[in-house]
Amino acid sequence: MLDDGSTAARKDRQLQAVLDSAGDDGRLEGGFDALRLPHRALPEISLSEVSTRTVFLGRELGAPLLISCTTGGTPRTYEIIARLARAAQARRLAFGLGSQRVMLEFPEAARFFQVRALAPDVPILSNLGAVQLNYGVTVDDCRRLVELSESDALVLHLNPLQEALQEGGNTNFSGLLGKIEALCRQLPVPVIAKEIGYGISGEVARQLVDAGVWGIDVAGAGGTSWSQIESKLASSPRGRMVGRAFAAWGIPTSWAVVSVRRALPQVPLIASGGLRDGVDVAKAIALGADMAGIAGPLVKAAAASEEALMEYVDALVQQLRVAMFCTGAADVPSLRQVEVIWEGQASTY
Repeated sequence: MLDDGSTAARKDRQLQAVLDSAGDDGRLEGGFDALRLPHRALPEISLSEVSTRTVFLGRELGAPLLISCTTGGTPRTYEIIARLARAAQARRLAFGLGSQRVMLEFPEAARFFQVRALAPDVPILSNLGAVQLNYGVTVDDCRRLVELSESDALVLHLNPLQEALQEGGNTNFSGLLGKIEALCRQLPVPVIAKEIGYGISGEVARQLVDAGVWGIDVAGAGGTSWSQIESKLASSPRGRMVGRAFAAWGIPTSWAVVSVRRALPQVPLIASGGLRDGVDVAKAIALGADMAGIAGPLVKAAAASEEALMEYVDALVQQLRVAMFCTGAADVPSLRQVEVIWEGQASTY
């Protein structure tokens, strides 16, 4: 049975806090407003020719979009992820599960993460906090999570700030890189390292890749602020005060993408954190990302209705297609060659 103090119960409270957030908590932006894509008045292509297709984890997708690791583990959250999984299948997008730690505490929660039947043809990513490797989680545990959810990869999320602010958080990150390396050697699927909203630098990304990590999701500052979520959930005035101080903490997503791509030119790279529309997706790809991840706006749309979610997804893809058309990029590889203009450098037109 799941009690009010369990991981599952906390997931429901976190979900409600995300749905209630208005985005006015003083957090950093992802940096995309400071970027411009050069408008090409004579694109020399037809809009009907523009292709957003790409390949990720060996599966062909309709667009370089990941419905980022969101939530899961309870009946309420399953309603959300089921809608998201159906949307991923319908538009051939990658799909990330929320943290599956609850499955290790309560095996009966596994059914709330099993969406492969709803999304049989697209990449599904399992998800676990990397720090749990320091709290008794084994390679066999990780293998079991992947097998039960029929996933194509395991996302290990790095969340030191959230754990430091969370009441009873797991804050022992000592020696974690070696355990990540051991996991990467033994797990039968690729491992992706992801932050949860504060960014990964090129230096840290290189350490992770040297340890065997297959890909990086920078998950930079600009999207859901977990410091503010934890501040709202804190039971004491001190906890709320400490959390609020970190509203503007982190590496903006655009900076993180540039930093990681410079350090690791060939590593699969996902840009997430504060992307709001298809134009931001286009900017992220042009900066060097292979995929763009969006979570919060899609969760809110899914909570409203399946129709609202599909409308949002279709708008995202169409925005991306129009942005590509207006830069003269007929396909995703061509978009990667578009030179992004940083604000204040308009002379490069």
